[in-house]
Amino acid sequence: MSGKQEFRGLKGLKKQRRIQIVALAAVALVGATALVGYAMRDGINFFRSPSQVVSEPPAPGETFRIGGLVVEGSITRGEGTEVAFAVTDTNATVPVRYTGVLPDLFSEGQGMVALGRMEGETFVATEVLAKHDETYMPKEVVDALKAQGVYQDPDS
Repeated sequence: MSGKQEFRGLKGLKKQRRIQIVALAAVALVGATALVGYAMRDGINFFRSPSQVVSEPPAPGETFRIGGLVVEGSITRGEGTEVAFAVTDTNATVPVRYTGVLPDLFSEGQGMVALGRMEGETFVATEVLAKHDETYMPKEVVDALKAQGVYQDPDS
């Protein structure tokens, strides 16, 4: 074997090694992405307005967030810490059932976001969040109300 042929052989090995490293890195990246996606599958909760819930019902057992305004006169207290109320975006209304202590600032006509899942026609909440001052409304609720054309900015 001459020196030139030996040099070409080494060059070929370097190129082959580079291809192997790039392929291995690509496989590792795909694997890492799959693991992150698998780990987050229960941690991602999509937001839906009442209109979206009514028009495109979620999959059975799907956990998501719903938000809107608490309908005036809809809060009914059951036994213990059970409470039922309705949430609206002014186009559609969804009944909500919750067992637990509601936030102090939770009230009728105010913005709220709840986490839970649908059971039949009722949203069963595991967590309820309310506004933190008289002008605050969750961004998702504001966006949903703006999309409906009914949001009025309190600053104007």
